[in-house]
Amino acid sequence: MRVAIIPARGGSKRIPRKNIRHFCGKPMIAWSINAAQESQCFDQIIVSTDDKEIASVAEKHGATVPFMRPRTLADDHTATAPVIAHAVDWLLQQDLHVDSVCCIYATAPFINSSDIRYGLEQLQDSGCDYAFTVTSFSFPIQRAIQINPAGRVEMFYPEHFNSRSQDVEEAFHDAGQFYWGRPQAWLEGKPAFSANSVPIRLPRHQVQDIDTREDWERAELMFKAMSLEDIE
Repeated sequence: MRVAIIPARGGSKRIPRKNIRHFCGKPMIAWSINAAQESQCFDQIIVSTDDKEIASVAEKHGATVPFMRPRTLADDHTATAPVIAHAVDWLLQQDLHVDSVCCIYATAPFINSSDIRYGLEQLQDSGCDYAFTVTSFSFPIQRAIQINPAGRVEMFYPEHFNSRSQDVEEAFHDAGQFYWGRPQAWLEGKPAFSANSVPIRLPRHQVQDIDTREDWERAELMFKAMSLEDIE
């Protein structure tokens, strides 16, 4: 069976109740659940949460919450991988045969069902441990600068001071939408950022990290603008 696991703890600090706060008409987590449903990739869509209200909202929108996440995996310092591994282990303890698992973030309103399907194809065809979304940096990272303790500017890579943007290698970063993986890779904690992963490239306008209120407002504006384009 193929399973989607959506991690959604209740203790968001910068944007309280972020996972179920309404975003463009429905709870944020509902966009991820709906995309998983529309992809038709999954036998089960599970939300891993420590919060009863999040569980209720998730179930209302069609996900299942067959267990409550332990508190030891719900603090500010818990990474995503152990949460998914816990869910995979729970599934295996139910004597269920799981062949692929997709971690879908609860705060990914731009997620597209066709990208989820393509990610599954890439996981299967590549033989890799993971397939996950990436997007390109909008500015060459080789020409990045930092502000030193004295308040002055320094380049991270001074050797690229005279390099033209078109002459440096394109760089990518994690798009933070979904991560297809093989059950054993999740259980063993294998790193996703490795040669055993295949990238699913997304355009930059389809990616928005939502950590602050400013991020949220920008994401809503982008989402509404893209929705208008779809109507036209």
